[in-house]
Amino acid sequence: MRKLSASLSPTLISWLILAVLSLIWGSSFILIKRSLIAFSPVQVACLRIGISALAFQPFLYARMKQVPWQHWKYFLVVGLAGSGIPAFLFAFAQTQINSTLAGILNSLTPLFTLIIGMLFFRSPFDWLKIMGVIIGLMGALLLIGWSNDQGLQGQWFYASLIVVATICYGLSLNTVATKLSGIPSLTISAVSFSFLGLPALITLGFSDFFSVITQHPEGFNSLAAVSILSFFGTFLSTIIFFYLVQLNNAVFASMIAYLMPVVAVGWGVIDGEPVGWIHLVAMVIILGGIFLGRMGKRLSAQNNH
Repeated sequence: MRKLSASLSPTLISWLILAVLSLIWGSSFILIKRSLIAFSPVQVACLRIGISALAFQPFLYARMKQVPWQHWKYFLVVGLAGSGIPAFLFAFAQTQINSTLAGILNSLTPLFTLIIGMLFFRSPFDWLKIMGVIIGLMGALLLIGWSNDQGLQGQWFYASLIVVATICYGLSLNTVATKLSGIPSLTISAVSFSFLGLPALITLGFSDFFSVITQHPEGFNSLAAVSILSFFGTFLSTIIFFYLVQLNNAVFASMIAYLMPVVAVGWGVIDGEPVGWIHLVAMVIILGGIFLGRMGKRLSAQNNH
């Protein structure tokens, strides 16, 4: 990172990191799809959590004495809402809906972050935020409720699991911002995953995981997909995202919400998923809602100063 910083301007580095993160996180949905070819949703979720937890262990041991363990309940909330529960929800949802839809619906995360912040974390109320949330939800409803030939196949329940996952993300982000502020995000991630890793690996051990790998024709390919998802999509991307926030600011880093669904749609097209004009319209509406909501947040911050 430092050698790269010496040869490139901070602005160029920031954009390169943003592009890499968008590609990594935007590719998560197609990797979940590939993982589900051989493994069950529970196995995919447990593998994703377990591998990530193992990767974070060295950082946990290195920072053990600096961890404010009196905040353990907030670390647990971040672990469950930020990683544990969504891992299962996405895995179950993508047994019935395609990765394109999952990627677009995932972009609701900033909107639910605003809602939960205003309702439960005393975030300033603002009509621009409310309008942004309403517009974004309209885009989601348009996408979820569209006809069968657009790839949803009437699976409202499974699409709603993605929405619930974004609500969990919103709870996690607000908890980090209000209860764990000042603690490095790498420490937060390492500690929060420490609560999840062992239960996930034990659950995996009681499943037919090993027989799937050896007997299913796509066993090793699915294992490779979920391993890439865990290492790059969770572990490495957390470190990169933290570096991006330090190099620039959180507002710049939040632009990833606009780029991830574009990458997800691109992978859907490459994989032959049905992508129609309604997907693009719904995505534009949701991203417009995110933009309006963030404008309200920015104006509120300026007024407070």
